[in-house]
Amino acid sequence: MPSHVFADRPAQPPERGAVDALITQTRRLRGEVDAVRRETRADHGDPEGRWQRALCDLAVHQLNDLHSHLAELRDGPPRTHPPREGAARPEPPDASLLGRVGSAEWNLLTDEASWSDELYRILGRDPAAPPLSLDELPSLVHPDDHALLTAMVTDCLIDGKPIDGEFRVVRADGGERQVHMTGEPVLAPDGSTASMWAVLRDVSELRRSRRAVDESRDSLRRQRHLDRTEHRLAVELQEAVLPPWRGSLRFPRGGPEALDLAAHYLPSSSSALIGGDWYDALELADGRTLLSVGDLTGHGVAVTSGMAMLVGAVRGMAVAGTQPGPLMGWLNQLLDTSAEPALGSAVCCLYDPERHILTWAQAGHPAPLLFRDGTGRALTPPDGVLLGATSGAAYEQAEEPLRPGDLLLLYTDGLVPRRSRDAATDRLLALAPRFAEARTAQDCVRITVEECGEAPREDDACLLVVRVTT
Repeated sequence: MPSHVFADRPAQPPERGAVDALITQTRRLRGEVDAVRRETRADHGDPEGRWQRALCDLAVHQLNDLHSHLAELRDGPPRTHPPREGAARPEPPDASLLGRVGSAEWNLLTDEASWSDELYRILGRDPAAPPLSLDELPSLVHPDDHALLTAMVTDCLIDGKPIDGEFRVVRADGGERQVHMTGEPVLAPDGSTASMWAVLRDVSELRRSRRAVDESRDSLRRQRHLDRTEHRLAVELQEAVLPPWRGSLRFPRGGPEALDLAAHYLPSSSSALIGGDWYDALELADGRTLLSVGDLTGHGVAVTSGMAMLVGAVRGMAVAGTQPGPLMGWLNQLLDTSAEPALGSAVCCLYDPERHILTWAQAGHPAPLLFRDGTGRALTPPDGVLLGATSGAAYEQAEEPLRPGDLLLLYTDGLVPRRSRDAATDRLLALAPRFAEARTAQDCVRITVEECGEAPREDDACLLVVRVTT
C-alpha cells in the first residue's frame, strides 16, 4: 500500500535499528514471562493458581502480538492489491502471528477497495473473491454489532475521527472472530476525504485470555470471600465454645478454690483456617474439676463444629458422673458414628480436691506434664488409641496424687512445631526451673508462649496450665 497523508500527520517510516532493539527487548521479556508461566501452579482446583496462570497466558498473547506488530513496523506495511482473476494468494510463513493482522483501504472517489492477504484469512473470505466495499462490509459483521461499525465508519468519514473499536465477524464456516479495527481518513490535496485506511486485528485469542483472567479473578474473589466467611464463622464458634483464653480462666461461681487455671490458644502460621484444637475446664457440682484438651484433625467450620460437639459431649458426660476412661470410650463411639468420620486425640482429667487425686485418661494424646520442686516429668499414660480410629475401643484410666504447689501442663501436639513428641516433651520439661519461680498459672502460660509461640507453626495449638494451690 502506498504512503498516505493522514488527517493529522504525514506517515514517517521508523528507524530500523530502534525497532530492532524493541523487538529484542520484547523477545527477551516474552521468554521471561513464559518461564514464569511454566513455574505457575496449574492446579485447576486452586482459584489463585488458575488466576495466576491465566494472567501469564494473557501476557504471553500480548507480547506475541507486540513482537508481530514491531516486525511489521520494521519491515513496512504489507502489500495490498485487487485480486487477479484466478490468482491464488500465498500463505504467510507464520499465520499464527502475522496472520492475525490485516489492512485495508477503501477509496471513496473510485469506489475501489484493497485488502491485504491476511485480512482475507481473518474474515474467512475466499482469496479469489473481490474485497467488500464499505457498504458491503456489514454483511460479515454480527447483527448486534452493525450499529457499532456504522457509527465508527461514519465518524471517520464525516467528522475525521480516528477509528478505534471492536466488533464480531461471522465467517463463512459459521465461526466468530473478535476483530479490533483502527483507522483514519486519508485526505485528498483539497482537504476532502479521499479514502479510509484501516488495520484490523484478530483479537479472539486475546479476548478469550482476558475472559479467562476475569473469570479466574472472580472465582478467586469468591473463594477468598468464602474463606473469610468460613474463618469468621469458625472463630465465632470457637470463641463461643472455649473458655476465655486471654488471662486466667473465669468461672461463673469464681472457680475451684484449690486450683489456679490459665490457658492459651496459638493459631497456625501456615493456614488461615481455624483448627479443631480445644481446652476446657469446668467445676462440677460435687466440687471436682473437669480438665481436658484435645485436637480434632483438619481445619475449617466443619472441624470447629465437630470440636464443639466433642467439648459439649465431654462436659455433659462429666456432669452426669462418667469417669474419664468410659468417657473416652463414648467419645470414640460418637466420632465413629458421626456423618463425617474424623480422627482426634484428647486428654480428660477429673481432679478431686478433697482426696488430692487426679484421675485421667487419654486417646493417642501427649500425656500431661507434672512439675514439682523445680523438676518435671510426663505422667505415665494409660492405654488409649486415637478417637475414631477403631470401633469399640476400650480406654484405661490412671490416678495421680497431687499436692499443693504442683503444676500440670496439658497441651496439644502443635505447641512445639516440627518436633517429635519426645523432643517436644523434653523442651517443655526444660522449663521446670522457670515454672518454679512463677507465682501464677498465667505466668507459666506466658513463659511457655515465650518459649514456643514465636516459631513458625504448622498447626494450631492449645495449652492449659493447672496450679494446685491448696
